Amino acid sequence: MSDIEIRDDRAAGRLEAVVAGGEVVGHIQYFTLDAPERALVPVHTVVEPAHEGQGIAGSLAREFYAIAAREDSAVAPLCPYVTKWAARHPDEAPAATPELMRAAKDWLTAHPEGF
Repeated sequence: MSDIEIRDDRAAGRLEAVVAGGEVVGHIQYFTLDAPERALVPVHTVVEPAHEGQGIAGSLAREFYAIAAREDSAVAPLCPYVTKWAARHPDEAPAATPELMRAAKDWLTAHPEGF
């Protein structure tokens, strides 16, 4: 994993795992929510088949929560992988409130394009 760089493409709503040469080998697709509180909302995690089993998805999830913490934002995980990762790492992944989870689901229902 040492040759993987994780970068946040906020404009595209993607946290990407990139190998030397610039190839994106995995990503978390997400959106931001402003109410009821500021939050990052991961929707999908994808790792290219040739790179599965290398810890890329877990590294993306860990960095996603680290970014949220640095920005003083909550995380409302709608992505099944990120939800499972968070359950296994409660010390790194504070739970979202039910109100925030409802707001994230409502936003996604109203804006399904791109997800």
